[in-house]
Amino acid sequence: MPHSLRPYNTFGIEADCKELICYHSIDECLTAARHLQSSGLPWLPIGEGSNILFVNPHYPGTVVHNSITGIYPEEEGLEITLRVGGGEIWDDLVDYCTGRGWYGLENLSLIPGTVAASAVQNIGAYGAEAADCIVKVEGVYIPNDYAEAPHEATLLRNECRYGYRSSIFKDELKDIFLVTYVWFRLKKHFVPTLSHAAIARQLVNEGIEPAKASAKDIRNAVIQIRQQKLPDPKITGNAGSFFMNPVVDTTLASRLLTEYPDMPHFNAQTADGRKGVKIPAAWLIEQCGWKGRCLGRAGVNPLQPLVLTNLGGATGKDIATLAETIQHDVHERFGITLHPEVRFV
Repeated sequence: MPHSLRPYNTFGIEADCKELICYHSIDECLTAARHLQSSGLPWLPIGEGSNILFVNPHYPGTVVHNSITGIYPEEEGLEITLRVGGGEIWDDLVDYCTGRGWYGLENLSLIPGTVAASAVQNIGAYGAEAADCIVKVEGVYIPNDYAEAPHEATLLRNECRYGYRSSIFKDELKDIFLVTYVWFRLKKHFVPTLSHAAIARQLVNEGIEPAKASAKDIRNAVIQIRQQKLPDPKITGNAGSFFMNPVVDTTLASRLLTEYPDMPHFNAQTADGRKGVKIPAAWLIEQCGWKGRCLGRAGVNPLQPLVLTNLGGATGKDIATLAETIQHDVHERFGITLHPEVRFV
């Protein structure tokens, strides 16, 4: 009997799978892993589904849902280390830590998804990334062949190969590693991260001097910014930022700045480590006239064009067609290829 996946994707797409497994402990994860290895079916790990687009309405394999909860702190002088179940809701963790005077995650407030997803995606916003605080990631490794049985494994932060919205879990270990727990190291002494101008502006609007802001002030400011720009997926189906901000070589950036002197841009590194320039994908999309437009039942958010939305009754193919059309128009005009953050299934 097919299992509905609508509760497991924030786009609210109607889809189903052949089999659904939820694991609540390491032992249950190992049992699930052995089943996955022996079944021969394709399988897909999932949390809240805030980074997934089901293009095909039927997934012909097993969807595996991380349901491990629990937050276990260890104090170490001026730092605190937490072992957190991968099934914990990310923003609940941020709220929990900020309220206890444990700092480092406050700039990542209100990002949808689970703790396991934060480690896989290396979520980031407003000058911070999950990788800034991750110490190590526990999980179960599932070899592709039968010569080796599934077993527990732990990767230290430097083994996770974190980069901009990337990690080893999205590359070499994609779909062969089930996260169980993520370890974070946070500070007891608070220093605000104000590298993103939007936070400082929001604080000033609230009558708070940025340099004197508390962690709760930063969290509240980030929540206000996100709520002003991003639709609630419980009301309007979406997966947050759909595209990654492209990093282009300096030659292309210089040419574009000659033609578009007001183009926002930031120094960054290209994928191969060379000096590059990051250009906001939202600006590129808006310049192509897509802000606030729709294609059938799939739309582009009028406040934040990085967000593609299900206007009601859209299929995964509808969203994918809109994304591909935007990619085509951006490439035609700017010579830049936009890459989705969202995983197409």
